[in-house]
Amino acid sequence: MDKFSYLGNSDVNAIDELFVQYQKDPKLVDKTWQDFFKGFEFGKMDYSSSQGTISENVSKEFKVISLITGYRQRGHLFTKTNPVRQRRSYQPTLDLENFGLSEKDLDVIFQAGTEIGIGAAKLKDIIAHLEQTYCQSIGVEYLYVREPKVIKWLQERMEKNRNTPAFSKEEKKIILKKLTQAVVFENYLHTKFVGQKRFSLEGGEAVIPAINALMEHGVNLGIEDYVIGMAHRGRLNVLTNIMNKTYKDVFTEFEGRPSEDSLFDGDVKYHMGYSSDQTSDGGKKVHISLTPNPSHLETSAAVVQGIVRAKIDNLHKGDNSKACPVILHGDAAIAGQGLVYELIQMSQLDGYKTGGTVHYVINNQVGFTTNFTDGRSSTYCTDVAKVVLSPVFHVNGDDVEALCFISKLAMEFRQTFHRDVFVDVLCYRKYGHNEGDEPRFTQPLLYKAIAAHANPKDIYVKKLEAEQPDLASEAKEIENMFKAELDNNLDQAKKTDKAKITSFLEGNWKGVKMASDKDFEESPKTAVDEKLFLELAKQTTELPKDKKFFNKTQKVFEDRKAMITNNNYDWAMGELLAYATLMKEGFPVRFSGQDVERGTFSHRHAIVKLEDSEEEYTPLNSIDSKAKLSIYNSLLSEYGVLGFDYGYAFAAPNTLTIWEAQFGDFFNGAQIIIDQYLTSAEYKWRRMNGLVLLLPHGYEGQGPEHSSARMERFLQACAENNIQIVNATTPAQQFHVIRRQLKRDFRKPLICFTPKKLLRYPSCVSKLKDFTHFNFQEVLDDVSAGSTTTVDVKKITRLAFCSGKVYYDLIERREKENADDIAFIRLEQLYPFPQKQVDAILKKYSKAKEFLFVQEEPENMGPWRFVDNNLRTLNLKYVGRDAAASPATGFAKRHAAENEEIMTNIFTKVLVK
Repeated sequence: MDKFSYLGNSDVNAIDELFVQYQKDPKLVDKTWQDFFKGFEFGKMDYSSSQGTISENVSKEFKVISLITGYRQRGHLFTKTNPVRQRRSYQPTLDLENFGLSEKDLDVIFQAGTEIGIGAAKLKDIIAHLEQTYCQSIGVEYLYVREPKVIKWLQERMEKNRNTPAFSKEEKKIILKKLTQAVVFENYLHTKFVGQKRFSLEGGEAVIPAINALMEHGVNLGIEDYVIGMAHRGRLNVLTNIMNKTYKDVFTEFEGRPSEDSLFDGDVKYHMGYSSDQTSDGGKKVHISLTPNPSHLETSAAVVQGIVRAKIDNLHKGDNSKACPVILHGDAAIAGQGLVYELIQMSQLDGYKTGGTVHYVINNQVGFTTNFTDGRSSTYCTDVAKVVLSPVFHVNGDDVEALCFISKLAMEFRQTFHRDVFVDVLCYRKYGHNEGDEPRFTQPLLYKAIAAHANPKDIYVKKLEAEQPDLASEAKEIENMFKAELDNNLDQAKKTDKAKITSFLEGNWKGVKMASDKDFEESPKTAVDEKLFLELAKQTTELPKDKKFFNKTQKVFEDRKAMITNNNYDWAMGELLAYATLMKEGFPVRFSGQDVERGTFSHRHAIVKLEDSEEEYTPLNSIDSKAKLSIYNSLLSEYGVLGFDYGYAFAAPNTLTIWEAQFGDFFNGAQIIIDQYLTSAEYKWRRMNGLVLLLPHGYEGQGPEHSSARMERFLQACAENNIQIVNATTPAQQFHVIRRQLKRDFRKPLICFTPKKLLRYPSCVSKLKDFTHFNFQEVLDDVSAGSTTTVDVKKITRLAFCSGKVYYDLIERREKENADDIAFIRLEQLYPFPQKQVDAILKKYSKAKEFLFVQEEPENMGPWRFVDNNLRTLNLKYVGRDAAASPATGFAKRHAAENEEIMTNIFTKVLVK
C-alpha cells in the first residue's frame, strides 16, 4: 500500500507526532517514514519549541501529499476518457479547497513534488503533472492493490512519463497504417455489402493498432503464443488486420459461397476462428490463434484460458511467460455475465492459471438497446477486476496513441507480475447492435452525438497535422493504397466458387483424422499386457513406508492390494489403471472438477494427504513414466471449469482431458458449453475435441438433485457421430472406454455416465482377463465375457434391453424369482448406436417373441425414447417409472415402491406400457 494512500486532511496531527519522534530518534518510526522525513530534509527547517507542532509550511506539505494521493486514488473519476458523452459528476472533487489548500499556494514550492518524481516544485506544476498523468485520456484504478511493490511499479512507470506517449515517427506511422486498415476496412464492407450483418468495430477501431502494439511488445518480452477470445463485434477486423486472414477469404464469405468441405455445416462469418504463424516487426516468430465463438458472450473466454494452459503445459514446459491469453469483452457482457467472475476467480489457481490475461473492453456504453445505467450497479463495467486486485486502465478510444501506450504497459505488467490486467476502451458503436438495427429508437441523444463525431483515423490525422505534418501528408496515400488492395481482393473473391476452410489438422493434431461411419463399427484394441497390468497395479497401490498416512487411507490401499491377490478389481482400480496404462504409453492425463482428487464418493483417492501435514502424495505419479497425472480440485464452478477443460482438450489431442461433475446433474450449470461447443463445434467450425465428461448417475433414493445426469439431453443432441455416450456397468468396461479415447486416430467428446452404488458393489468387479484379453464392448450380452450370469439361450422368450446399474437389480431379482425365460442385454454405448452389435445378439435369441426396454428413470427421461427410436422394428415395450416433471422422488419409501413396481412388472409379466 502507498504509505500516503490513507492520509486525509485530518491526519496532520498524527504526522506531527511521527515527526517529533523522528527528531528524537529516526529509528522510532517506520523506515518508510524515515526515508520520507529524510528526503524532505525537515531537519534544515526552523521549528521553534514554542510552536509545539510542525510549522504551517510543513503542514501544507502533507496537504499536498494528500492531494497527490487524491489524484492517484480518484483521478480516474475526472478524466477526459469519454469521446461522445459528458462524464457523470463525482463528489468530492479534486479541487484545492478539498485538501485545505488555496490558489495562494499555487506558486509555493513544495518538497512533496519528489513523491511524483519531479523534485521540489510549485504546486501548480505538481497539479499539472498529476492532471496529465491521471485525468486526461487515461484513467487508472490501482490503489486497491495490496502489494506495495506492484503499486510502486505502476507509479514509477506512469508518473515518470505522465502517462503520455512519446512515439517515434516510425512508430506513429505503424499506428496510422493499422488505424487506417481498421477504419477503411469497416467502411469498405459497409459500402460493398450493404445490409449484411458484420457487427462492425466502427467507433472502436483504435483497438486494432492497440492489439498490434500489445503483441509486438509482448514478442519482444518473450511471448511466442497468443490466443485471442472475443465476441462478434469487430471480429472480422481482428481476423484480417491482426490474424492476417486474407481479405479475399472474408469477401468470399460475404458473397455466400458454400464451403469447400461438404461435411462442414459452417457458421456465420463473425463466429469463425483462425490461426496463423507470423513474424514480428523485430523478426521474431509468433503464433496467433483466434478461437471460434458462439453468440453466448464471454463463453470463448473460458475456452481460451484452457487452450493457453495446454500450450504452457505441453509446448512451453510450464513457462507461462511464453503464451498469453487476450480477451476482448463488450461492456455489457463483462458486467452482466457471471462467467467472467468465475474465470477471474480461476486466474490464480494452480489448476487453471495462465500467467495473466490481458483484457480489452470494447466499451460501446450500450448493450444491444440497454443503456449502461440499466446494465450494471457498479461504477465501471470492469469493477470485477478488483476481485483479484488487477489494475484497470480506462482509455479514450479516440486517442489511439494513448491506447497503444497503455497496451504496451499492460503487457509489461502481465509479464512482470503474471496476473490479469484490464484496458477499458471508452468508445462507441456507430450503428445499432447490427448494421440493420435502428439505435435511435432507444438512444436518440447518444446517436445524434455519434452521427456528428469524426472517426478515430480522421482525429489522429488531425493530431498529426499539428505534431508531425510530414507524416500526416502521407495519410491519404496510405488510405488509397489500402483501398486498391481491397478492390483487388474483392475481384478475386467474386471469381472464387468455394469458401476456404482452414485445416486445423496440423501441429499437435498431425496424425489425427476426421472420423467416418466405419470408424464406429467396433472399438480398437485396448487390452494391455498382463505383466504390465499387474506391475502397474502393484506400483499404484504402494504407499511410501517413510511417510505416515491416515489409518483409513492405509486401509484403502491395503484393500486395493488385496484385489490383485483375489483377482477382483473394483471401479476405482479399473479407472485408475486406465490412467496408469495410458501414462505408461506416454499420454499425460489432466483431470479436474469438484472434489475429484478424493472423489465425491470417496472412491478415487488419486491424491492422498499425510496424517500430520498438508504434504500430498500422488500414487499414479510413482510409476516409471514421462507422462504425469495432473489432477485438480476445481473451484465451485461448472461453466467456467468445463469451458476451460474443453479448451485444454482443444489444444492437447494427445492428453486425456477429463472433467467430472460432483453429481451428474450439475453439468447443467455448464449447458452452454455442452450445446455450443461439445456437441456442435466439429460441424460448425471443423474443430474436433476429445474431452471426457464423467457424470455420476443412478437412482438410489437420493432425491431429485442427485439421481439423474439427464442422459436424455445428451441423447437428444446426438447426430452425425458428434459425441460418444457410454453407460458402462463394469470396471473393465470403464477401463477400456477411457483407454479407447486415445487409442483411436480421431477425437470425439466422450460422455460417461458413471455409477455411485456400483463403486463398491460386491458383484461389480472385473477379473484380470477382462483387462488383458478383451476390449470395450458396446453391448454386453447375458452370456458375454465378464458377465456374472449364464442363461440358456433356448429358453429365452423375452429379451430386455437396459443400460447402467439397473442391470444389477434385474439379475438379482431374476435369480430370486428363478426366472429362466428372460435375458438382459446391456447397452454400454448408447451413441453412436451399436446397431451391428445389437443385430448380432438378436440372431442368438431366435425364440424371443417379446422385447422390452427397462430403465429406472421416468419415461420422459433416460435413454428410453432414444433407444426405442433406434429399435423401432422390435416394437419395444417400456418398463420403468411414469413420466414425471422431477427426475426423482425425495421420499425413500416412495423410491423403494417405484423400484419394486418395475421389478414386479417385469417378473409377473404385467408391463407398464
